[in-house]
Amino acid sequence: MELNLDSEVLKAYGYTKENVNIVQIGSGLINRTYLLSPLLQDKKFILQNINTAVFQDPQAIAKNLKAVSDYLAKNYPDYLFIKPITTVDGEEMAYVNHEYWRMLPFVSKTVSLDVLSEPKQAYEAAKEFGKLSRLLNNFNANTLEPTIPGFHDLGLRFEQFTLALNQTTKQLKGLAKLEIDHALDHRYILDYYNSYTHRTDFPDRVMHHDTKISNVLLNAETFEGVCVIDLDTIMPGKFISDLGDMMRTYLCAFSENETDLTKIKIRLPYFEAMIKGYLSEMKGILTATEKELILFSGKYIIYMQALRFLTDFLNDNIYYPINYPTKNLDRARNQFKLLSELSLNEKELQDIIEENLV
Repeated sequence: MELNLDSEVLKAYGYTKENVNIVQIGSGLINRTYLLSPLLQDKKFILQNINTAVFQDPQAIAKNLKAVSDYLAKNYPDYLFIKPITTVDGEEMAYVNHEYWRMLPFVSKTVSLDVLSEPKQAYEAAKEFGKLSRLLNNFNANTLEPTIPGFHDLGLRFEQFTLALNQTTKQLKGLAKLEIDHALDHRYILDYYNSYTHRTDFPDRVMHHDTKISNVLLNAETFEGVCVIDLDTIMPGKFISDLGDMMRTYLCAFSENETDLTKIKIRLPYFEAMIKGYLSEMKGILTATEKELILFSGKYIIYMQALRFLTDFLNDNIYYPINYPTKNLDRARNQFKLLSELSLNEKELQDIIEENLV
């Protein structure tokens, strides 16, 4: 299969189309990703095109990753941080025909999962994300630049929902009446979050912001955690971003694309494994306020994602890809169901948290 890859991109890293094999890989929706295998070298690389429609300032990504990489190399030299490889000119990225590219080392004997199939995987992934946060505990998060401004800002997402609600058609508003009611009824989640923001022990941290299972590499045989990948969204944030996104994506056996809402259930063994893994790294550094908000982090992120899907539906589907007109409405319904399941299981989930905080 002929790949639409400019030879100048390869040249920037010292290669040509004649001395490498290139295969497009990955299930991500944002960046195009390729596996590059030099014919005369016993190593492989990941080559990625950065989607500037999503990441409008690629230089911010490069600066953030260099700052974090330099800090970890100095303070934790044995930690495996997937740092981009510089171009032949010493640049952090290649800029070719108005596109940004970067090359990363390929980590052999690892696997990136799209779906969790056992609690151990949730434990290992949560442990890896927690470990990265722990190692960066003393790094000044506010020296990093937001690579997607407002990405996990629930206040902003609610404003966008309100604007869409006021501007949408009567037809779309009618189709989404129940979900609009859910969105308004759960406004208390935003108010609750805002009541905590003044606390001095609710710090900004270096957060990954996209902690789905495919963004951590596991040992291909043992499923033990190896390292965190897909680091474009490393930027300042609250701990709830990472832990909440794990809850949103690990706890149910089905993704946001499942339309049979009877299947949307919380898997308690996966929740327990995730909490154990995360707190095995983070328990010692989380503040009293952060410990109070562990379960709330799931509500925060799930509600925010429900709002984003609903907002996109009301905006006539301008952001998330769809293959039928009401797909984003179905996704919103799915997330509101997951939110209700989290609340229904709240006592048992909180008991698991308390046991692992001891």
